[in-house]
Amino acid sequence: MEARIREVQKKITEKSEKGSSEEEFLSILKLIVPGTNFRAALDGALKVGKGALIVIDNGNAFGLFEGGFRINTNFTPQKLIELTKMDGAIVLSKDAKKINYANVLLTPNSKIKTNETGTRHKAAERTAKQAGTLAVAISERRSVITIYYKDIRYPLISTDELLRKTNEHLQLLEKQRELFDNYSEKLIKMDLKNYFNLSQAIQVIQKGRLIEKIASDLKRYSIELGREGTLLRIRLKEILSGVEKETDIIVKDYAKLDLSQTMLVLNALNYEEILDENVVCKVLGYENPNVNDTIAGWHILTRTSLSEAEIDSVIRKAGSWNNIDKANEGFFVDVISEEKEKILMEDLKKMKMSFNV
Repeated sequence: MEARIREVQKKITEKSEKGSSEEEFLSILKLIVPGTNFRAALDGALKVGKGALIVIDNGNAFGLFEGGFRINTNFTPQKLIELTKMDGAIVLSKDAKKINYANVLLTPNSKIKTNETGTRHKAAERTAKQAGTLAVAISERRSVITIYYKDIRYPLISTDELLRKTNEHLQLLEKQRELFDNYSEKLIKMDLKNYFNLSQAIQVIQKGRLIEKIASDLKRYSIELGREGTLLRIRLKEILSGVEKETDIIVKDYAKLDLSQTMLVLNALNYEEILDENVVCKVLGYENPNVNDTIAGWHILTRTSLSEAEIDSVIRKAGSWNNIDKANEGFFVDVISEEKEKILMEDLKKMKMSFNV
């Protein structure tokens, strides 16, 4: 497990140095959503049964071009579809509003790793990685459009198929949110009783991270759907409300290792790893979930009227939730005001009553 954590940390470092962020890729995806001229051209080329290789010249890709001829004309779907009748690559301007070249031979470094088998797709992936640009490959044999951006490979699917997948993911996401809320409520009751239950905390963290990962996929789908994704984005915002904050607070309470590194590793785990209790347990810094310990109290105190800075002062003063719960009146006056201490005690009293503790 330690080796896996080191591997994930290495990948995070490499990605931050040369990879593409999710936000950056989503901005690229917006160029190709249904309703844009670019997508109309790609769908049109696919419909007429033509393969194609299209590259955005971002200034870094020009050295990878050989041969071809200069077009220098405004981009239209019809023009691009006609140019796909040639074998070489089509080169667009950085803003994709002009067609600069056609019938170009791409010459990226052949040592760049690729899992593609076709010549066209290999060239597209290597060019995207080497130049850090957008490349699109259309396979006439498989009727598939694949986009490559830096280190990302993303196959586009039809709107009908996208809507079907979206509905399936949304139903799953709603179920996971329901479980997340149930598990979180059980955990807060245990926390209030000073009953340290790592397994319950892991369940909440697992559901929280699953929700965020599923929502990340849905966010891509919503953007890829263009205008048809508006309602999906509204629903996503509703389902995600408070999940990330709640998950992060629980990690903050239960993690024994460096918090920032723990969060990085948790966020990089794949679906299979997230669902494995032992994996999440070790990421939090424990050998097994059957341990006795105490929490700092963040999960409870964030539900009170105290600010984050005030909560931090209270926790530093007391050392743990157990000590906060047993503290006498006046114990926190030197770190928060007497008025704030009274409000805190009243908030905690109301919380225990609402959870029947």
